Amino acid sequence: MTEILTSLTMLCLLVPVYVYFGYPVLLWTLTLWRPRRTHRVGLIEPSVSLIVSCYNEAGVIREKLDNASALDYPSEKLEIIVVSDGSDDGTDDIVKEYAAQGVRLIRQEGRLGKTMGLNLALEAATGEIVVFSDANAMYAADALRMLVRNFADEGVGYVVGAALYTDGREGASAQNENLYWRYELAIKSMESRLHSVVGGDGAIYAIRRELWEPLQQRDINDFVNPLQIVAKGYRGIFEPEAKCFEETAGSFDKEIARKERIVNRSIRGLMRVKSVMNPLTVGIFAVEVISHKLLRWLIPLFLLVGVGGSTLLAARALWPFQVITAGALVLTVLAFQGQRAGDKQDLPVWISVPYYFVMVNLYAVKGIAKAARGETQVTWSSARPVSHGGLMIDNNGSRESVNRWWLLLILFFVLGLGIGYVC
Repeated sequence: MTEILTSLTMLCLLVPVYVYFGYPVLLWTLTLWRPRRTHRVGLIEPSVSLIVSCYNEAGVIREKLDNASALDYPSEKLEIIVVSDGSDDGTDDIVKEYAAQGVRLIRQEGRLGKTMGLNLALEAATGEIVVFSDANAMYAADALRMLVRNFADEGVGYVVGAALYTDGREGASAQNENLYWRYELAIKSMESRLHSVVGGDGAIYAIRRELWEPLQQRDINDFVNPLQIVAKGYRGIFEPEAKCFEETAGSFDKEIARKERIVNRSIRGLMRVKSVMNPLTVGIFAVEVISHKLLRWLIPLFLLVGVGGSTLLAARALWPFQVITAGALVLTVLAFQGQRAGDKQDLPVWISVPYYFVMVNLYAVKGIAKAARGETQVTWSSARPVSHGGLMIDNNGSRESVNRWWLLLILFFVLGLGIGYVC
């Protein structure tokens, strides 16, 4: 029995190690001798439809439309469409001010969600290339040119730009998110050279309009749509020179809530296009999807089993697992210190990193649990400060929910140790 428990525990503990460290090393090894670009680029100027999704973005929509109008791309080939999901803060009125500049407003009534809004926008879009963006994502002047040059290769179906944070050093939450995102950008670059970058980025990504398929309301568009394109035999490219700039969520609570929502919608979306996990269909891309997305979302479950098994084995005086259990306890204690802190933006790195890691994984479990129950969040709000029409968080409800998670973690360790000693 001990041997089976040991094997299962080790397997579950090795999965997170592979996902966070082994997979990037695998990508680096497989792309070591490949050229920086594995597809053709060219100076082309196809017609482009820039679609901006928004809900109550009165605080930033004017800046976004000024930014879009100033992009270095022929105006006669650029169509700007704003799709508003029932905004009620004056966003639509601001957009109408730009009608003389060719900006089109599509209003969706009833708060049906971003995905349904994009379905409407694609019915109206006329560009050969469609670029998706968010209201808070400000593009570099040459961003569109950098995106579309990749479509000179007929095998390229979508192109993902680089969303960079402007407040990456302002507060512990932003620092952690910025560090994580730089890690993600490195992985996207290697995936792109090997086959395709996994998924898009709602702030800046482009597709061939002919490859768009109307999505279901519960789909997360910048994940499901790229998977559908790969399933059709096209590649997805990461273009680091196509840059946009935005702010992080600004607080741990908002960032964690955003992660929960992404996992909740994405894991269902992957099941919708599960053919991309079959290497016989899409080759090495299947390894990318499973490693970068599926296994990463399931990391909290692997960790629960792995740490639980380690706790049982530690109680049987097996020293390697005593070390692992002690490390897990230290991580949990540091994360709990972060949870107790009044101002989380001033947390030192040795507390903010454990706190960010633990909380993101706890809320990923919540997202998976909701998906398993058939619950999917289809509407969205900006995660930025409320002055920008952002998400209002019920701090009391959030705190009570978090406290329940911490209580479960403590009981988890105590129960494991008790069972281990008994056995």
